[in-house]
Amino acid sequence: MKSSALFRLHFIVFLWGFTAILGKLITVDAGVLVFHRMFFTALFLFIYIRFVRKQSIAISKKLFFQLAGVGSLMAFHWLFFFHSIKVSNVSIALSCISLSTLFVALLEPLVFRRKIDPSEVVMGVVILVCMYLIFKTEFQYQEGIIYGILAAVVGSLFSVFNGKLYGKTSSGNIIFYEIFCGWAVFSIFYALTGELALLGEISYTNLALVLLLASVFTAYPMFESISLMKYITPFTLVLTVNLEPIYGIVMAYFIFGESEHMSSVFYIASLVMILSIVANGIIKTRKKQQETTKNLQ
Repeated sequence: MKSSALFRLHFIVFLWGFTAILGKLITVDAGVLVFHRMFFTALFLFIYIRFVRKQSIAISKKLFFQLAGVGSLMAFHWLFFFHSIKVSNVSIALSCISLSTLFVALLEPLVFRRKIDPSEVVMGVVILVCMYLIFKTEFQYQEGIIYGILAAVVGSLFSVFNGKLYGKTSSGNIIFYEIFCGWAVFSIFYALTGELALLGEISYTNLALVLLLASVFTAYPMFESISLMKYITPFTLVLTVNLEPIYGIVMAYFIFGESEHMSSVFYIASLVMILSIVANGIIKTRKKQQETTKNLQ
């Protein structure tokens, strides 16, 4: 069962990596893309939770507003991420997303009131050096890098505050309300700017790709990752998810050709950055195991 779970895990990480590919294939701007993605994903999640799993989606008013706040962070994370792709390319956006691990390492001690791990400081220095090299050698993509970094910052805020809500309702309800509320925020924005009617002006090809993105590449992996937690450790999940940029960058290289071919410095810096994140995860897990063993003695 473990080998089957690991295969399923790598498959959903591959799907997550492919979302960046779809982000480039869908030709509408990032805001319209995220609006439709969140609407259809919320719809698919609602149908699955209420009619397939037959679970209640009732939550308290306090929790609803908490989820709405976190869902807004998710919406802006996706907005900055896809805009980064639009103004640069898939490789730049995915390499910048790797910064999320660094920002989470900095934010978690503040939110959960714990000491900063020295290994996280070392990882942070390595990542910052790598990002400096990428910015220096790929300066023509500076706008994409800036939006990619913003996506990483907001994504790390989402991850940390989402962790504070874990266990207050089912994982399915948390995902549904966050995405629904993120869509609601975009709806309010477009309504206030008078652009809501323009959202319907989307080609059938783009609509089909958005439906694919919302269902196969968003809703399905979210629930699959939850079910996999029965068979794999959180460490294995986090470690494997860090492969998402690698999958995406490799796929983009072969699918889009010249527009995704980067300098050798970019690929070396990206690889070192991802390997440092993986190494940090291994070090932290071993420390936790040693602490657990020590407490049992």
